Amino acid sequence: MHNRRILRLTGSDTDSFLQGIVTNDVNRLDDGLVYAALLTPQGKYLADFFLMRHGSDVLLDVSGGLADGLIKRLNMYKLRADVSIEDANLNLQRGTGETPAGALPDPRHPDLGWRAYTSAAPSEDGTDWDEIRVRHCIPETGIELTPDSYILESGFEALNGLDFKKGCYVGQEVTARMKHKTALRKGLRQVAIDGAAPVGTEITSGGKSAGTLFTQSGDRAIAFLRLDRAGNDMRAGEAKIRLVE
Repeated sequence: MHNRRILRLTGSDTDSFLQGIVTNDVNRLDDGLVYAALLTPQGKYLADFFLMRHGSDVLLDVSGGLADGLIKRLNMYKLRADVSIEDANLNLQRGTGETPAGALPDPRHPDLGWRAYTSAAPSEDGTDWDEIRVRHCIPETGIELTPDSYILESGFEALNGLDFKKGCYVGQEVTARMKHKTALRKGLRQVAIDGAAPVGTEITSGGKSAGTLFTQSGDRAIAFLRLDRAGNDMRAGEAKIRLVE
């Protein structure tokens, strides 16, 4: 299981603070887990995470490798707001079987099951998460999601990871412009793969760069593609790549 770190945000301004900086509508916390991201002012990815109402506080579930940087960025943005950020001393449990008491559905896709936060040791039920992610083209922190990522190209709209009606947040102008004024020319797509190649292998088509290969499961994979060059004659190293429509 990927290392996760659970943070606790407390203080009377927590909701309004988050609402002004993250990609999703914090008012949805009353309905369950909220999946969201923090972007640079230029609209590029900094971190993705889950938010959960926990009494009067908000829990934030983020990749352990991004946690320290995210805390630093949140503290920079909070200024004089009444918000404190600390480790929650809780762990993640997740699975796709019967949902235990206190667990909530993963908002990205029903097949991703449930997530729970308790003082018990981190646990999961043996689910093949890569197979699910590849089947539904769901990006993972640090693999498909990198500092070069734009969240629309990474499928965040389909993953319930942003809200276009909530108002301003950091990076909102760039994201809205990509949504309403341009056709996406790049993005994550599921591909068929004959062979294997390491994550990060360049994909070529007709001798030209067409994208990058990421997570693989069986004969399918997630790829980031230049859509004008995507087709049925691509290669990643020695592997043959074909776009799955």
